[in-house]
Amino acid sequence: MRKSSPLELRVGVDVGCHSHNVAIGLSNGEILEEFSIKHEPEGFRQFFACIEKHEKKHSLPVSVAMEGYNGYARPLDTLVRARNYRLFNINNLKLARFKEIFPGAAKTDEIDARKALELFQLRDYLPVAKDVLQEVRATPKENEVLKRLSRRRRRLVNERVRVLNNFQADLQSVCPGLLEITGDAGNLWFLRFITSVDSLPKLARMREGTIRKLPGIGAKYTGIIITWQKQAHFSHEVEWVSDMILEDAWRILELHESIDSLDRRMAAVAIDSEIAQNLSTIPGFGSTTIAELAGEIGTVERFKDEQSLALYLGMTNLDNSSGKKKGSKPPKQVNERAKAAMMTAVDRHRKQVPQSQTYYRKKRAEGKKHNQAVRALGRHLCRVIFKMLKENRGYLLPQ
Repeated sequence: MRKSSPLELRVGVDVGCHSHNVAIGLSNGEILEEFSIKHEPEGFRQFFACIEKHEKKHSLPVSVAMEGYNGYARPLDTLVRARNYRLFNINNLKLARFKEIFPGAAKTDEIDARKALELFQLRDYLPVAKDVLQEVRATPKENEVLKRLSRRRRRLVNERVRVLNNFQADLQSVCPGLLEITGDAGNLWFLRFITSVDSLPKLARMREGTIRKLPGIGAKYTGIIITWQKQAHFSHEVEWVSDMILEDAWRILELHESIDSLDRRMAAVAIDSEIAQNLSTIPGFGSTTIAELAGEIGTVERFKDEQSLALYLGMTNLDNSSGKKKGSKPPKQVNERAKAAMMTAVDRHRKQVPQSQTYYRKKRAEGKKHNQAVRALGRHLCRVIFKMLKENRGYLLPQ
């Protein structure tokens, strides 16, 4: 016979953009209070004052269930955890499936707040309800910092790619041939050469002595530039496009410095992260991907088993079989940032470990595409990583 859950004070929060609806009740189903708060400091004070009133009256532990959709739960979720309340995230994908099974006659923000209290009661008896409410485990501070820094770095890298593409396209149309002097328009010496003037046509008249003084440009690149200057040509658009190209070049340099700064900060923080230190022992796992994985995983206690970790990292599919048909489908609850980092790390890992490379080639021989073979290898690595993090130990090379 299933044991009844201990009595506790439960709070359901329907998260909105400007305000949140709150329902407070007991685990026996009794609703104590319903109200709404503004998404501002005064609203947060009202929220905790109401909880503390009932907490003092009933002398019960507190559990809070709220959505995390689009980040509107911040900073309320952080404040909840700071008070040592148990925090549960309402998985929106699984909540939608739950509502399909148990549809309601109407939908309002107040009803959705009460729905969270109902889920608390049902989670002890229905697996589908238990999956909707997922407890948010405490994450070490260093991993929270890595998560913020790595996500910031990813945004800056994406911006650099976008600006660099525009820079190359404009430069090719205004000054054909200039891009040919470098194998990569993002090379620092090339960007410093471009930004050494306030107008592109001046590049063709720059003296050899001035060119040699630019950082990163030695005799080799000076000779290449001088050869280009003899046949330099600018289109009529240079009059109004030159400033745009120079702005993009300066922005790429700024982004490069910002990304380097983030790399140094992540490396310093990763020293204190157990997850990062354990992952660093896996051949092929670089500092950037390690920081991303440590930040996105947060704590291994979030995952009940290695399959949950593999699903989160996008290294496995869900069964999708019916009758004689056997198949699978990609899960929707994948952390795309962690998946991208894992794919990069696994691909580098298999090039350094012969056993992993052999397994990769086996999958390729079976007809798998490159990404499929990498994910198959990543699935095995997830088992290893889960055990490493659970036991807080490093990677052991296969014998």
